[in-house]
Amino acid sequence: MFSSNSSSSPSSPASTDAAVNHLADQAAESADHAIKAAQRVATDALDSLAGAIQALRAQAEPLLDGAADQASSMAHRGLNSLHDSSRYLRSSARHASENTVGYIRHDPVKAMLIAAATGAALMGLLGLVRGSHHRD
Repeated sequence: MFSSNSSSSPSSPASTDAAVNHLADQAAESADHAIKAAQRVATDALDSLAGAIQALRAQAEPLLDGAADQASSMAHRGLNSLHDSSRYLRSSARHASENTVGYIRHDPVKAMLIAAATGAALMGLLGLVRGSHHRD
């Protein structure tokens, strides 16, 4: 391209060096612009992602709070139900005990005969169960 003959070359080496430096500067400037544009795109994408995450968090937070409130409410209802059932069982046992004591006071002989018959029946069942285990 370049000949060693300086008379046929329209430009001097100094002007060629200047042109190369100018092209290098333009390339560097273009690279800087491309890097800055890529940085802007990346920053915009991260900002968009951060906004989407904030929106999801804002939507999820009331749902999580509601779920926690509902779980707490269910636990309280369960405890209240357990307390009510316990109170009912105690009342029923007390009532049965009072009725039994009243029945024994009203007819003690009959109550003793029923107790003896019940005891004998239980002992008979226990003997049958033990006897069947010893045969096996």
